[in-house]
Amino acid sequence: MTTIPHVETLTSFHLHRATRMGYVYLTVANLERQIEFYRQYIGLKLHWRKDATAGLGAGGEDLLLMTESRGARRFRATTGLYHFALLMPDRREEARVIGRLFSLGYPNYPTDHILTKSTYVDDPEGNNIEVYTESPEDGIFEVVNNSFVARHADGSRSNGREAIDIEAFLTNLLPGDRLDESMPPATRMGHFHLYVANLDETMHFYADLLGFDNKGIGRDFRMGMVSVAGYHHHIGFNNWIGEGAPPPPPGALGLRYITILLPSQAELNRVAARLEEVKLPTEPSEEGLLIHDPSRNGVLLTVEGRADPL
Repeated sequence: MTTIPHVETLTSFHLHRATRMGYVYLTVANLERQIEFYRQYIGLKLHWRKDATAGLGAGGEDLLLMTESRGARRFRATTGLYHFALLMPDRREEARVIGRLFSLGYPNYPTDHILTKSTYVDDPEGNNIEVYTESPEDGIFEVVNNSFVARHADGSRSNGREAIDIEAFLTNLLPGDRLDESMPPATRMGHFHLYVANLDETMHFYADLLGFDNKGIGRDFRMGMVSVAGYHHHIGFNNWIGEGAPPPPPGALGLRYITILLPSQAELNRVAARLEEVKLPTEPSEEGLLIHDPSRNGVLLTVEGRADPL
């Protein structure tokens, strides 16, 4: 784990409201196979490829970077990525993804979180992807008094993990819609969800030090959330793999880092000053500043619209 320095006087700090989530960067064992999976099953496009690294997205900014490391393997019961979540602009596009996965016979798990409609799928190397769309008109899903609470719009309770009625949901598709179409350009990275070693230390890092809004820790569910500008969550984290779980060793399959997009260089400079104030170690790069949370999950702070990273 990363030791977070003790700060005697902690000033209040908040990330700019225009801050949003960027690409996720993974180490993979077979780049060709991974590219084919994300193109055929998820609907991403190959934006570029250079040597052993590729960038994919929906035609705009990169949403996924992968670098091949032959012989790398996955380590279980370690911190890292639980899933990255691609945000669809509407139910129609969400239905297209779900319909495509079922038509190709690929396992996926459509889930009604009330506040969102999601499906979950593992890539061939065990990285989990959530594809979701917002549905706040259906109700809420939030932390109240250290517990997760989900309610339908009529006030009735839910566990927040109901199965979606697939037949009904696919009626969001229009006549003539093709299931094999790529994700639309409006696709964005909605949030990240991380495995961590300790919930309180993680919340302190992301909320108190880095400036996300504290959306609460559901003690009964062993999960916490932070966000920017009132969103339900931009980063979720859990300790489901065990309190005090270690990070994976260098070169393991899976997460290299997640990316946080700041709206300007001035904002990146302001965050850099904050990191210096709270004595958090940083690793400068051409793209921005790389930091690590207490569980050694990498976080790249960069500027929106900056050129492709490699």
